[in-house]
Amino acid sequence: MAASMELSLEVLPSDPLLLILSFLDFRDLISCSYVSRRLHELSNHNPLWKTHCQKYWLLTESDKAQRNQSWKSLFREVYADLGRYIEHYATLKQAWDNLKKYLDQKCPRMIVSLKEGVKEEELDAVEAQIGCKLANDYRCSFRIHNGQKLVVPGLMGSMALSNHYRSEDLLDIETAAGGFQQRKGMRQCLPLTFCFHTGLSQYMALESVEGRNCNEIFYHCPDQMAQDPSAIDMFITGSSFTEWFTSYVHNVVAGEYPIIRDQIFRYVHDKQCVATTGDIKVAVSTSFLPELSSVHPPHFFFTYRIRIEMAKDALPENACQLDSRYWKITNANGNVEEVRGPGVVGEFPVMSPGKVHEYASCTTFSTTSEFMEGHYTFHRLKNKEEVFNVSIPRFHMVCPPFRKSVVRTGSASDASTAPCNDEERSSDTDDYDDGQRGGLNIPAPSGRCPRHI
Repeated sequence: MAASMELSLEVLPSDPLLLILSFLDFRDLISCSYVSRRLHELSNHNPLWKTHCQKYWLLTESDKAQRNQSWKSLFREVYADLGRYIEHYATLKQAWDNLKKYLDQKCPRMIVSLKEGVKEEELDAVEAQIGCKLANDYRCSFRIHNGQKLVVPGLMGSMALSNHYRSEDLLDIETAAGGFQQRKGMRQCLPLTFCFHTGLSQYMALESVEGRNCNEIFYHCPDQMAQDPSAIDMFITGSSFTEWFTSYVHNVVAGEYPIIRDQIFRYVHDKQCVATTGDIKVAVSTSFLPELSSVHPPHFFFTYRIRIEMAKDALPENACQLDSRYWKITNANGNVEEVRGPGVVGEFPVMSPGKVHEYASCTTFSTTSEFMEGHYTFHRLKNKEEVFNVSIPRFHMVCPPFRKSVVRTGSASDASTAPCNDEERSSDTDDYDDGQRGGLNIPAPSGRCPRHI
């Protein structure tokens, strides 16, 4: 009786077996193919490998038709070339595809600056040149695109005030290798980006030395008070290349970073950071400037961008003009400073139905976080005696995590955003900008590199 109940793979229907196999990873699917002839036949089932081709390599029906191969053959072919990156490829390829699709619509000029991916042997040669292993996710990204040409604007975002401009290029592998650091304080660090105007770069630590974690990405920040030039603090921007790149792409394609004159501006906008008073809406976005900041002494520099908009359906008689501003500034220690001043960045904008006025300004403080709120005072054009306030929503500015130099601390210190106890200073610098183009002095993009200043 028992013998008659035994089931064999040979007599089981294919559909339930294929369903079971569909839950297996490609490695397990290959292992199954060695178990029996029946499983070998079933594990070659084309739809099973179609799923893996789409999951790991983002391949489409058109890719298959172009190459005239089975899904399994196609998987094996790509795996032979990119197999070491199978854990990273789909994530990074999707990020690149999303970024290019967005740039094609918003910043088509930037697409032209992207370089084709490099070959495996070129990455191996760079490793031999610098004497360090490159992270697999970094290598994978450069198999897709080898950074960009050294042009303005840079792929990794821009920032501008009236007398300050930053635009970061994503360096190609050859240029990055040429900037590989072996000096004390920056040992085994590879530059990922570069700005011609400021000389600023973001670096990736290729080894866990001098208090850095392997694959950590950061802006280096020399200690302004140390006599030893190797005393270098750092503002941390990512724990790995994948996290750093995909989070940036997400902010770009989600519209978190505004596009201004064909450039990506790295202002962070909290959708809750909007206040409406009557017909006028005020929205604020902020950005940290590491190149103008320092950990020691504590000096943290932020720029903020404000958009003032009057509703299109507002009555014409509600047209008004901004007279003054009021700021209430609270630092991480709870200390409050109040600032009043005429206009904004030297301007007194007139608001009429549908009118938008935008400007950028900046503030500095000595604690690692701060928030600002306040109001603008307007008067009606038809009646100057009618004066009213328009609320500015509270907006927070928090510097990124930083790590102090081991030269100063004597040991690796954890990344910190704790308030500093040094003398507290903060300032509203709405008079900082000269008001060009609504407060943003943005160089027009070009294919030529500007002279370093």
